[in-house]
Amino acid sequence: MYKQLIQLLGEDKVSKSETQLFHHSKDESYHPAVEPDVVVFPSCKEDVVAIVQFANQQTIPIIPFGAGSGLEGQAIPVKKGISISFQNMNQIVSFQPDDMLVTVQPGVTRLQLNEAVNRKGLFFPVDPGADATIGGMAATNASGTAAVRYGTMRDQVLQLEVVLPNGKIIQAGSLAKKSSSGYHLNGLFIGSEGTLGVFTEITLKLQGIPEAVLAARCSFSNIEASVKAAQAVLHAGIPVGRMELVDDVSIRKVNEYSGTSYPEQPSLFFEFHGNESGIKEDAALAEMIAREAGSIDWLAETDSKARATLWKARHELAYAFRHQNPKLKAGGTDVCVPISKLGEVVSYARNIIDQYGIEGGVLGHIGDGNFHTIYMYDPDNPDEIRTMNEIDGHIVKLALSYGGTCTGEHGVGLGKIKYQQAEHGASLELMQDIKQLIDPKQIMNPGKVLPRVTHNTL
Repeated sequence: MYKQLIQLLGEDKVSKSETQLFHHSKDESYHPAVEPDVVVFPSCKEDVVAIVQFANQQTIPIIPFGAGSGLEGQAIPVKKGISISFQNMNQIVSFQPDDMLVTVQPGVTRLQLNEAVNRKGLFFPVDPGADATIGGMAATNASGTAAVRYGTMRDQVLQLEVVLPNGKIIQAGSLAKKSSSGYHLNGLFIGSEGTLGVFTEITLKLQGIPEAVLAARCSFSNIEASVKAAQAVLHAGIPVGRMELVDDVSIRKVNEYSGTSYPEQPSLFFEFHGNESGIKEDAALAEMIAREAGSIDWLAETDSKARATLWKARHELAYAFRHQNPKLKAGGTDVCVPISKLGEVVSYARNIIDQYGIEGGVLGHIGDGNFHTIYMYDPDNPDEIRTMNEIDGHIVKLALSYGGTCTGEHGVGLGKIKYQQAEHGASLELMQDIKQLIDPKQIMNPGKVLPRVTHNTL
């Protein structure tokens, strides 16, 4: 395989070095690393077509690899095969500022993209925390702290260029901001985690950089009160840019790590986007609502440095938990539930972490019903990994009982395959049929998202 790929692509685009095999064997999850047989580095769509056609002819697994920042094992080559690194496909193909559109190769990272488009007064709003690649973000339907206002990757992608498992290139979607034409193939490929095809170009919507931004933080005596305040802000129609929950345990860790002195109680973090007068009015109304719900304080900042300091409590939680013992890793789950059930599920998550007696916190994108747990574990201790999985299972079970989902943004990967039948029921069989139709040889990122296809009823 190695020599054949060199003949196909050239020696500089194929590697079996120990360093590269190790780097492409894992992501940020707890799942065991598996080294691919070989790593390839395409530089153009023609290279990708050649790789996919070769793999299809030889029935060799293909695993797309972006930045390796996934949290559910999406990029781990569990069946070995060819890991496709997109580090050399990192160009902006076209930028149309008047249309507020940009087309990129999949290896372009979030920060790289924003650096390029900010100069024209535009920005890309999806922020999963890590400097992930756009290809990886589309593959997992990533979102983040700004989803309450701007939505997820599915809301930002207008057009996809995809190489199917047989090597054929298709265009899904168009450059138009909306369409009623045909099946919505973008929605099928986004979130498919490389199990249906390989992205070679992605066209995205951009947003105008707001004239002014205001950040605020407030604290509550308990989690239920903070969730009720968040719900009331949404019901009031206040256009928040971000609205995040951080529980008391996590705030305490932040104070220890950063030297801050925030009240060690459940807290909401807000960001308001707009013009100077508008954001002040929005923030004033949010403050009134928060105080009526039991907020004991309100701190607002418009200065960019002060805002960054305020948001540090949310963005550096993993470091805050880990700094006392760097040998531990941060794990956890993410679920999404209807807003009316959020308070109950968040409180349940906090209580069950305490019952198991492990160090952990609860945080999340409270404006859209998506929250995360974070707990510290020793990656070399199977008992701690088992405990972490048990906690995840309890939380997911409750979320599903309320019509929620086992993952709001981390994706399925390896870790959440076991919940797919319970969540999707009979529609899981349709998903398996689609997978079988598009990828009959099962070469595209095998072992991810769906249980093994054992039928074909189409």
